[in-house]
Amino acid sequence: MADPTTCQLPSAHDVVEREVVDGSRHLSEALPRVRDMTPALSPSRASDFMQCPLLYRFRVVDRLPEPPSAAAARGTLVHAALERVFDLPAAERTPEATIALLPEQWARLVEEEPELASLVAAGVPVPDVAAGVPVPDVAEGVPVSDVAAGVPVPDPTAPAQGADAEPPLPDEAAWFAEAAGFVRTWFTLEDPTRLEPAERELYVEAEVDGLTMRGYVDRLDVAPDGRLRVVDYKTGRSPSELWEGKALFQMKFYALVLWRTRGVIPTLLQLVYLRDGQILRYSPDEQELLATERKIRALWTAIERAADTGDWRPRRNRLCDWCHHKPICPAWGGTPPPLPADAEQRAVDPRATGQADPADDAAE
Repeated sequence: MADPTTCQLPSAHDVVEREVVDGSRHLSEALPRVRDMTPALSPSRASDFMQCPLLYRFRVVDRLPEPPSAAAARGTLVHAALERVFDLPAAERTPEATIALLPEQWARLVEEEPELASLVAAGVPVPDVAAGVPVPDVAEGVPVSDVAAGVPVPDPTAPAQGADAEPPLPDEAAWFAEAAGFVRTWFTLEDPTRLEPAERELYVEAEVDGLTMRGYVDRLDVAPDGRLRVVDYKTGRSPSELWEGKALFQMKFYALVLWRTRGVIPTLLQLVYLRDGQILRYSPDEQELLATERKIRALWTAIERAADTGDWRPRRNRLCDWCHHKPICPAWGGTPPPLPADAEQRAVDPRATGQADPADDAAE
């Protein structure tokens, strides 16, 4: 079982209310209070800076609102179902039982963040996806029956590369059917009837040389001999070899924090990709985690330098076409807003730089 002294969520006495921008949405929520404003960094904000320093600025310094992301919301929904299924007795953890959790989990998410309702076209009855009731096509030429069987399909809500037009909203039938497809794919990769996770949606935090690293681990499995397996679910496709490093950085980040808090290096890091049914496994060693620690420190130094100079340079890459801030990016002929008067302080504010969300990067 997990050590409660190192893995508890912050108590109500250790949170403050603050309006923040979290990747794809603008919300007000409780955030951990960092004593004495200790510098902090989460994998998501570190990834933002590595991808594009200007993106980091837009999210952390300017705090520009971003519309809800269908991919992120769908990932959060599937994460919720895969977490809650372990509340059931082992013999009852079936694909149908897990799919049956989707509507209630979506209702909970929409209640918490009403703007998520805008991602789905209203007025279409929700089918009994668990029972296999036929529903309309999810994508052109791809029947939902294929989705329910776990056949990967194009993301109908993702913007087409280079396209300005907004894609049509999926109806509720298609929304739940695609989520059901991800669930069924998971059951072809893992057998939850034989798993008893030690932790789910585990908040982890460690301070190393004055920098606090924090995040949420989707699932932590602990073997009888104490070996750790860190599992993260993704509703996107598995990365090519060129992009594996970005995905593994997040997992090494978690492994480093667990090592620093528990004194044990995780034996296995496991990324489960549900769109194409692939698993990426990696076994870190001490030298790799020390190198990750140095990289995180170097990232924070670069962030502090950008905060001091105000130099947040854009970095053009293939993800630009999916960036909501492309119209105001100077790399694409746009003009960003003036820096706020307190930009330097905002750039290193641990309540934003260390912000962690249980479903961060779920769709990648």
